Amino acid sequence: MAPERAKEKSPRVALIASERTVYEYSSFLQHLLMGLAEEAIPVGLVCPPKRDCGSWPTTAAEIIGHPIFKLPFMGPVNTWLLTERLVRFKPTVLHCLCESQASITRQLAHRLDIPYVLTVNSLQKRWNSLSISSTYCAKIIVPTPTVAKNVIRMHSRFADRIEQINVGAVAMDTVTCFSKSSRTATLLTAHRFDHVDAYENLFSVVRHLLLDGYEFMMVVVGIGRGDSLLWKLLVALGLLHVVTLVPSGMPWRTLLAAGDVFIRPRPRYEFDPQLLEAMSVGAAVAACKGGVDDLIIEDRTAAVFDPDDEMSILRTLRQLLDRRELTRQMAESSQAYVRENHSMSKMISSMIQVYRAAHP
Repeated sequence: MAPERAKEKSPRVALIASERTVYEYSSFLQHLLMGLAEEAIPVGLVCPPKRDCGSWPTTAAEIIGHPIFKLPFMGPVNTWLLTERLVRFKPTVLHCLCESQASITRQLAHRLDIPYVLTVNSLQKRWNSLSISSTYCAKIIVPTPTVAKNVIRMHSRFADRIEQINVGAVAMDTVTCFSKSSRTATLLTAHRFDHVDAYENLFSVVRHLLLDGYEFMMVVVGIGRGDSLLWKLLVALGLLHVVTLVPSGMPWRTLLAAGDVFIRPRPRYEFDPQLLEAMSVGAAVAACKGGVDDLIIEDRTAAVFDPDDEMSILRTLRQLLDRRELTRQMAESSQAYVRENHSMSKMISSMIQVYRAAHP
């Protein structure tokens, strides 16, 4: 079933993405596809079928739907169909973009007899939680030192295959934070709707701000099935007139461009591409330390609070709303940090080098 190994120097890359990756890393994927197209590198994007890719440059990639059948016990059939489709595409290297697809990528690499690259974006809690092939895995890409240390601790035998490549972002020329003094302040946050407890302290603080006379609006972006519980929480706190829930699918950068302060209410144990995008457009950041927090540098890229202490959150948001010029300066600082450390062109160049090194 394995295709003949390509003899040309340029690799043929099959990117394997989950629905969550397509949603949260939309900007990353768009620019990676365009960068590979500019280098005349053929690309196949394996992702859930009928996924709305919006304005993606899908002509730069062959879209391969997987899984075809969302039915119980159809896993083997879906894997066989995907293998057959990849045989026709003839990739020379696979790139698994998230840990949830690590197992099937390992199977595909074995069936096709080609190397693969594995991206690890989150902290692993168990040594055997990640499926990695010592034969076919050519490189493990991580986005931050925190994730790198975790992978080394959990999978020390693969330490020599780990490479940090910073996720790229396009920093805007202007800063969105309080760009118009006449506009009502907008707070923005993004978290899974399933984790209602992540919002309880934050919404309580929002209520306190309203009682103190602050004028603002808040947008909550997320995915998950807990939106009905969030609505109930908003009703109980009397916040329906200031807080809006926005489901996945809305253009993330468009939402960010209308915001002033981005809030990360709880620690995240995976790299947060939405936080990076917020910094890139020039929104001020209020966040908590913990998890994968490499982007959060107190008083340089973010104002830091204790997520379990309502007074800490309240004090931080008050300062950001009261001292707008200083808040805007911090937004400029975080945007400069993105330009310096998260170049999109450098990320694409590094990815291509990895593909070419893995290319047989």
